[in-house]
Amino acid sequence: MTEIDTPQHTVVVPASVPMVSLLGPGDEHLDLIEKAFKADIHVRGNEVTLRGESAEVALVERLLDELVTIIRTGQGITPETVERAIGILRTETHERPADVLSLNILSNRGRTIRPKTLNQKRYVDAIDKHTIVFGIGPAGTGKTYLAMAKAVQALQNKNVNRIILTRPAVEAGERLGFLPGTLSEKIDPYLRPLYDALHDMLDPETIPKLLAAGTIEVAPLAYMRGRTLNDAFIILDEAQNTSPEQMKMFLTRLGFGSKMVVTGDVTQVDLPSGTKSGLRIVEGILDGIEDVSFNRLTSHDVVRHRLVGHIVAAYDAFEAQRQEPAEPDRRPRATR
Repeated sequence: MTEIDTPQHTVVVPASVPMVSLLGPGDEHLDLIEKAFKADIHVRGNEVTLRGESAEVALVERLLDELVTIIRTGQGITPETVERAIGILRTETHERPADVLSLNILSNRGRTIRPKTLNQKRYVDAIDKHTIVFGIGPAGTGKTYLAMAKAVQALQNKNVNRIILTRPAVEAGERLGFLPGTLSEKIDPYLRPLYDALHDMLDPETIPKLLAAGTIEVAPLAYMRGRTLNDAFIILDEAQNTSPEQMKMFLTRLGFGSKMVVTGDVTQVDLPSGTKSGLRIVEGILDGIEDVSFNRLTSHDVVRHRLVGHIVAAYDAFEAQRQEPAEPDRRPRATR
């Protein structure tokens, strides 16, 4: 197809949208778009002319429309926003990138927490719709962070009276007994990531008061035994390190007016050899039960440093290759 008979489309950006916001400083966003699509893109004033394959041109048109919509919500556009919007459009889903990337869960001190990928949006929607939700995926996919944001949101909206955050105290290559200090001090390192996330979501001076009042409780999983948890948002983190018995114990703590979110990574089990992971078998047990939702996140949903996503994907590929059956040795054997 020659340039003469290649379809040409012109997109007119509304005058109310600054072109520098759309295209980025030094056309940084425009460069990302040009690399991602097989289309020639020319900008003149507020007009963007597109030429190329019809499907690619249509995607670029949709992308520009979505980015304009995001800008109009008052949310700034970053290179990460552009990349994630492109990723969502490439999934051939009916979900609009603007709906995914502009969904605000929580705002604190000028910082807004929102889903950044399609799977994260589906996970957050599942938390809204179901009583028990499982978020399963590798490190950095926002499983626990988004669940905690939804818990704080539920508390602020008075949908629940308290938040309970718990983890199994399982040693990841270390021995709990050899750590210095009291039992509370020994357990604290296991719970520290939960405290860190809380400090992102609440004013630091209010956290000690909420902990002292029991409005927020952060405790090892063993502390859940024998309790019924009513009117609470309960999060079990690192659930791959629960035994099947512990998983059953936790799930049966559910009381009236409560919601549970269970998060974990089934590829990072630190249990002693021979002990089954409760997270690995629970889906087969609860499959088909109403109001229970299982959500999978992948390396594509990693929202930490971009290298983390590449590292997770590389390890997944390595594990898959290692599990492939070896080719049988068909070389002729020597006879005696």
